[in-house]
Amino acid sequence: MATEKINLTAPEGPVGTIAEDAQTTSENTTSTTNNDTEIDAEVTQMSENFADEEAALAADEAGLDIGEETAEEEAAPSSSDDLNGLSKTELVALFAQKIESEPVQTLRSTVEAIKIAFYKQHRANIEAERKAFLEAGGSEEAFSPAPCADEARFKELFALYRNERDKYIAELEANKENNLREKLAIIEELKELINSDETMNTTFARFRELQQRWKEIGLVPQQNVKDIWETYNLYVENFYNFIKINKELRDLDLKKNYEIKISLCEQAEELTLETQVVEAFRRLQKLHDEWRETGPVAIEFKEALWERFKEASSRINKRHQEHFETLKAEQTKNLALKLELCEKVESLATRPILSRKDWNKASEELLEIQKVWKTIGFAPKKDNNRIYERFRAACDKFFEHKREFYAGQKSEMEHNLAIKNELCAEAETLAMSEDWKRATEELIALQARWKQVGPVARRHSDIIWKRFRAACDKFFERKAAHFATVDNQHEENLRQKQALIEEMRAADVKAGGFEAIKEFQRRWSQIGFVPIKFKDALQKEYKAIVDGMFATLRSSERDRSMSRFRERVSTMKSSGQLRSERERLFNKVRQMEQDIALLENNIGFFSKSKNAEALIADVREKIERTKRDMAELIEKIRLIDEQEGHNA
Repeated sequence: MATEKINLTAPEGPVGTIAEDAQTTSENTTSTTNNDTEIDAEVTQMSENFADEEAALAADEAGLDIGEETAEEEAAPSSSDDLNGLSKTELVALFAQKIESEPVQTLRSTVEAIKIAFYKQHRANIEAERKAFLEAGGSEEAFSPAPCADEARFKELFALYRNERDKYIAELEANKENNLREKLAIIEELKELINSDETMNTTFARFRELQQRWKEIGLVPQQNVKDIWETYNLYVENFYNFIKINKELRDLDLKKNYEIKISLCEQAEELTLETQVVEAFRRLQKLHDEWRETGPVAIEFKEALWERFKEASSRINKRHQEHFETLKAEQTKNLALKLELCEKVESLATRPILSRKDWNKASEELLEIQKVWKTIGFAPKKDNNRIYERFRAACDKFFEHKREFYAGQKSEMEHNLAIKNELCAEAETLAMSEDWKRATEELIALQARWKQVGPVARRHSDIIWKRFRAACDKFFERKAAHFATVDNQHEENLRQKQALIEEMRAADVKAGGFEAIKEFQRRWSQIGFVPIKFKDALQKEYKAIVDGMFATLRSSERDRSMSRFRERVSTMKSSGQLRSERERLFNKVRQMEQDIALLENNIGFFSKSKNAEALIADVREKIERTKRDMAELIEKIRLIDEQEGHNA
């Protein structure tokens, strides 16, 4: 019976192995199923790491670039407002309040700070919207951020600020041109004073008035500052040299100017000790403006004072120049370093990466590059945004390729899930089969196929595995229960066959004859299978008893046959037929000898055939039967010879 050869514990090996693999697969697919989240987290982390640069870039892309800084804006104090913790709405309100309450030329640093703070939050809000949209099943291409009332209001305020600033700059330039015209007019009036017919006191009073007016007039265009100051000083000197004024008044005026310029020299020398180089330079420019607005000193002090003031100015200017040269060199070096990092990220983004392990390694490399980037200062202003845009584009390309890779992994896992669902369905069908041998083989084959199928998403892994395992367990539990019953029946069959063998040993086969043997054989075949470990020995014992019964019957039958033949021999002797009977029997023996020789010769040929064992056994049985029949004939011939006095 085929099912007797099934090893009931065999399926537990493959199933158990798969259980371990399922656990490993679940662990190995943890990062795979969460990769969209991980990549988004990496991108978000990058945005947080470069928040100020990202915000500045986003504001520029939104058209909120302020433009070049003016001298007046540079001289204005930096913003001291604490913007931490303010919402976008609060930032917009602060922006509106600043525009309304403060001069536009003082707002540049404040506006820059508010702009960065606003777009930090704005970008974070958009990324949160994008993430929620994608998690809800939306596609990247279909995402569009919701309109933001705060951003719209911010842009309105920025446009108002830019308009006011542009108007201020235009007015400032117009005022400078007007100031230039007024100062040129004062110079013309100075020329006229030399030829005036007025009294000395009146002329000198007008001269003082012109000096005061000159001081009160504001800045002129930068390109005219030097020329107009030198021209003014020339005519002031001419006034003192060519107009015959009271020496006492002149000396008093020169002394006053001397004291002012001494003070300016002292202030300039103090600035050489100022640690803030840029601030010292800015304040020096104001001292130079005051120097230019101050009148002449006595000729004997003029050169020495100027050299003193110039020497302090040179030291400050040199420090300022060195500061900016150092800053420029550092920024140029920063640009080179950032270019190198861009090239590394671009190389990383184009590198063929084919496994999750390699992607993790590449992500760690990118993270290290980003950390290094954060330690590098600004590049030159004209290059700073451009180099950051290049760096960000390379990072975005890397993350896009990573998303594409894991999207492919996701598609493959969905395909694997479909295959495993099919395997579950097949296993569930086999679970109810009662063709134990075929179903066992097919289930083991399904288990082998299961192990060859790749991983599925973690959220499906345990569920699909438990479904498959449950189907396999159900079949093998049914099979075990079935064969437990079969084993009990086999034990009972063993007892019945052992009892039948004992009955056959005690039976008088001569009395029952061949029919009795056939009845025993029928009863034996009706009893079912016995435990496999007893089968061969029991079958061998049964066969030996049956063979013995047949031998006993054949011997008995032979004796009866010989008795009948003796009676015939007596009859044939009286009728003279013994000779012909002997001849007939002798010829028959010869034929049997030939038949035996032919059968034995055929055994050599049968050994080369596919079913050799069965054929050879059949031939050998036929040879033995023929030999028995031949021996009986020879004995009959010997009986005839005894009756005739012949030797066989």
